[in-house]
Parts: sequence; C-alpha cells; structure tokens
Amino acid sequence: MKKITIIASLLALSATTFAQTTWTVDKVHSRLSYSVSHMTISEQEGNFKSYDVKITTTKDDFSDASFEVTIDVASINTENEMRDKHLKSADFFDAEKNPTITFKSTSFKKVSGKQYKLTGNLTLNGITKPVTLNAVYNGTVENPMSKKPVAGFTITGGFKRADFNFGSSMPAAVLGETINLRASGEFAKQ
Repeated sequence: MKKITIIASLLALSATTFAQTTWTVDKVHSRLSYSVSHMTISEQEGNFKSYDVKITTTKDDFSDASFEVTIDVASINTENEMRDKHLKSADFFDAEKNPTITFKSTSFKKVSGKQYKLTGNLTLNGITKPVTLNAVYNGTVENPMSKKPVAGFTITGGFKRADFNFGSSMPAAVLGETINLRASGEFAKQ
C-alpha cells in the first residue's frame, strides 16, 4: 500500500510539473522604466535596455504566476550620457560591483478583476528586501503573426531608495525619496 501511495504522489507531482507553462518577455513590445522626483519640481525618467523576464504559471488567469526579472544595470538609459555614467557609479547603482538588479516573486494575489498584488524580493546594490507592486493582467490574445498566445501585463509601484542605499548622499530636496517603477510588457507562451 505504501508503494502505491508513493507512486501516486510521484505521478501527481509529475503532472503538476508538466502542467506548468513558461512565458518569456517580448522585448520589442515591452518597456522597463522608472521615475524619480528631481528638486521637488519635476520627474526624471529612465529605462533599462537589457533585461530578462520569465513568468511561470499553471493557470490560464495567471493567479498562481511566478515572476523572475534580471536587469543589466549597465543598460540604463536616461537619454543623457553624463547622467547615465553617474548613475552607474558608486553614488547610485555601483554597476561595477553590482551588475544586476533582480526581482523574484513570492506571491501573486488577485485583488479584483484583473488587478493583482505582486510581492517579491528585490535585490539592488547588493541589498535584498521585499517589495509589493500593483499588477494588471491585460489579457491574453493570439499573435496574428506567430499564431501563439501572448499575454500582457502592466506593473507599477515604488520603493524607498534609502532601503537599498541608493543615492544616499543626495538630499530629498534634490532626489525624491521614492523610486517609481513602471513595466509594461508582452509575454510569449513557450
């Protein structure tokens, strides 16, 4: 009897593993950006050109989705070469010492309709802390070119820069306390 229970458990685990679907980011139709208050009178924006995002799920509505994000810090782009260089320095991202930013979700909970709370561990400047973001599942459609399913998400939120020792020498009157995130992306089913 024990043998049957063990075999049944292994089969159930195998079925769950095989039912898992992976979705990868379509970088041509996605953007990973941020903004921060500058001198309390404007918002300065930037984005990252090189990143990877993978979503895994077993459900069509993504209610059990898991997100993994890896960002190449050196790919930061603010459309100002001098500012980009300064942001890569030890004053901010310290790209030489910490070349990547990562986010690994720990939960994806439905709030209502297509609204979710995405919680996970953000690693920035070698510091890992939990953050909670707002996510909207924009739906899934068939790509008319590839004939494959494509899902869309918009993710917004923010974190305190002091939590990650980011720009710690900058007073709040010069650089806002909160870094605001916005990611909009399409993901192809693998």
